[in-house]
Amino acid sequence: MIQLRWLGKFNISEEESPYDIVAKTCECENRRRKVTYSLIDTYHSLCHDKKDLILGQIEACQRLVKYIAKDGRDEIDRQAILNEIDELKMVLDQIQ
Repeated sequence: MIQLRWLGKFNISEEESPYDIVAKTCECENRRRKVTYSLIDTYHSLCHDKKDLILGQIEACQRLVKYIAKDGRDEIDRQAILNEIDELKMVLDQIQ
């Protein structure tokens, strides 16, 4: 969805982010890496069901794993993300 606004002499278009969910890794109290999610507020955010949210989480994890280096501490993050993707896919299979 694109909105156009008139500001002075320029037409500025605002476009929604193509991604509704952003994934990040964090270290919890028990020193275990976890994946956390941030939902991006969109114009149609009330239209998501469980399947949409899980698919969004999988996409967010797949984007995040592309940016993880394959050495050292980043390997711990990579394994946490890949485990999260596997768990999300299992949940998705169960609800379909």
